[in-house]
Amino acid sequence: MKAALIQLRVSSREIPEERWVRVEQLLSGLEGQQLDLIVLPELWSVGFSNFDRYEQEAEPLHGTTLLRLAAWARRLHCHILTGSFVERQGNRLYNTMALLDVNGFLLGTYRKIHLFGFGSREQELLTPGQRTSEIYTPYGIFGLATCYDLRFPEQFRYMVEHGATAFVVSAAWPRERLEDWRLFCRVRALENQSFLLACNHIGDIDGCMGGGHSMIVAPNGTVLAETGEDEEILRLEMDLNEAQRFRRQFPALRDRVPME
Repeated sequence: MKAALIQLRVSSREIPEERWVRVEQLLSGLEGQQLDLIVLPELWSVGFSNFDRYEQEAEPLHGTTLLRLAAWARRLHCHILTGSFVERQGNRLYNTMALLDVNGFLLGTYRKIHLFGFGSREQELLTPGQRTSEIYTPYGIFGLATCYDLRFPEQFRYMVEHGATAFVVSAAWPRERLEDWRLFCRVRALENQSFLLACNHIGDIDGCMGGGHSMIVAPNGTVLAETGEDEEILRLEMDLNEAQRFRRQFPALRDRVPME
């Protein structure tokens, strides 16, 4: 599988349409590269810390984000993980991401379960999701997660127990806790013997600096590729069957004793 993680610059000084223009320019630059999966970061169109804009920028599931990115999935003949957006359902708002197939059809969605409370209004404004998301793809089963979820190992273990061999994470992780990010990405991959593709953002959102360092981690915890702190696209080709081979070679998941 050939993947591309778009580490986007997100700034309070931009309006969402300006970011859309830049994202579509970046997507246009990926034409002809025969990619299988493109990943975007968390709440990239509104900006995670722009809490006052959540209500205004909220959209239905089949709204602007899915419609515009579905067209790019068809154009590039590539799966696209949309990154998350503020989804409106009735009078509730969710931090939601979606996975589109190569024809732009919706394969599955994930609503962020663990909403961030430390110095954040996410818990105040949004409703937490209630279910994990394990999505069948031609490359294996993807388990989806969003940013703060990385701090909760039980979610990732649950996804592995339901067949996941790769985790795909969209994030708006801050620079001030960058070492936490790098640690959690490696540990969540290693302890679950799964690939992990984690797409972060950079830029200044209301004084909160994005940490960058998007990465792809192997099932043995090795960082296969990692960005820095600029806007850039991380590309890597990998064999996702390696997760099952590694599990057979070093059967830690099989040897686990459930705790009561």
